Amino acid sequence: MRRGSKGSSVSASPAPSAASAPEARTALAAGIICYLIWGFVPLVFQQMGQQGADAWEIMGHRAVWGLVWAALLVVLSRQWTQVMAVLRQPKVLGWLALSAILIAGNWTTYIVAVNDGRTLDASLGYYLNPLLNMAAGAWLFREKIDWAGKIAMALAAVGVLLQTIALGHAPWVSLILALTFAAYGIIRKRVSVDAQTGLFLECLLLALPGLIWLIHIETSGAGHFTQSGASVFWLLFAGPATVIPLALFAWAARRMPLSSMGFLQFLAPTIVFIIGALQGEALGPLRIASFVFIWIAVAVFAVGAVLKVRRASATAETIVAPEPGLLDDPAEDRMDAIGDNPPAAR
Repeated sequence: MRRGSKGSSVSASPAPSAASAPEARTALAAGIICYLIWGFVPLVFQQMGQQGADAWEIMGHRAVWGLVWAALLVVLSRQWTQVMAVLRQPKVLGWLALSAILIAGNWTTYIVAVNDGRTLDASLGYYLNPLLNMAAGAWLFREKIDWAGKIAMALAAVGVLLQTIALGHAPWVSLILALTFAAYGIIRKRVSVDAQTGLFLECLLLALPGLIWLIHIETSGAGHFTQSGASVFWLLFAGPATVIPLALFAWAARRMPLSSMGFLQFLAPTIVFIIGALQGEALGPLRIASFVFIWIAVAVFAVGAVLKVRRASATAETIVAPEPGLLDDPAEDRMDAIGDNPPAAR
């Protein structure tokens, strides 16, 4: 981000000022760590699977222990007032119940995929997600798709078609992951609730059925939580593995340029792809070609996002050019207000 004279803001995207360079570096580190955790989390779920837990048991622990960690975040961010306010709004709770169902479906599908030798399918799903978000924005919110977006979507469609031919059927796991997460993002866009508060309430809604299921399988002897120290450790780890990357994302997104977050979001599916490839999942020529089309689509999407941010930055610099010596710039306050609304997190 470039800065004009003191007090001026010349970027239309949320970004740290020159005076907060240490915080900017910390935000970048937080963003990278967030996507690294999301990239390597398949290994965590696979460890849970090796302890004997299936997707439903893992989901139960993810909801229950995620609630504990989400409550800790609410305490640290002092958002209990907002939590109580939302609990008094049935309509908002209804939307969060729907988003909880969608994210539960997304999480369950992801766990099944990485524990069933379909990690590459999971990778493809999250490569497709930002492109699907762009299409949903155009369809539901009348957002304009530029040339880069249209090219990226066309390339991604070719990639999905090649995946379908290579697999002999539609890549359902990838499509379910992309569709459920895109729908989740759309709903969270409609509900003006902070990330920590929203996650806490979603986990609260999921924790009761999750706890009932865990009690049932433990009392029937089918559970794995108390079988060994390793199973206790890995199933308890479902909580921080769910909540910590979200907290890092929410903190970093408020302090980083949108273009930087756009690049970082592709770090996780790239790591997931490498994990799947190293674990020996089938990668024939046609399937490799499909991923090549997806990667090119991602590159076009990222370049288009950077150019869009630069154009917006140049426009802001032209419109919001303070007189020399001005210490306060109302436009900068407006830019900072924009930065208080990070995109919905995973």
